[in-house]
Amino acid sequence: MPRKPKPMSSKKVQLGLVAALSAAVLGYCTVQERREVTAYCVDPQSRQPDGSYLIVDEEHCHRGHSSSRTKVGFVWYYGGDVRNGRVSHGSTVRPRDVRIVSQKGHVIQRGGFGFRSRSGG
Repeated sequence: MPRKPKPMSSKKVQLGLVAALSAAVLGYCTVQERREVTAYCVDPQSRQPDGSYLIVDEEHCHRGHSSSRTKVGFVWYYGGDVRNGRVSHGSTVRPRDVRIVSQKGHVIQRGGFGFRSRSGG
């Protein structure tokens, strides 16, 4: 009569699964800690046909100033490409679970795995 192969010990299987899960969580946390987005204070009324916005002094966004020309407040623009004092290819929607830092280095939001904390500057 042929011998049946011996099944793997359930403890070995559990240990392997725990190790794999731990490595995945650790890798995710490491990636999350490295994610950082730059925020630019922009005048939303300055949008050009190419989708770019004029970058203004970030104090306007920290203090909630309105443009005297339009009475519309300045907004944070997250990420994107900067060229000639304008930014495009980003978003006005605040990303989650990332560290957001202004051009001048003020932390606007700390993010990552397991917590979310926000700072006004």
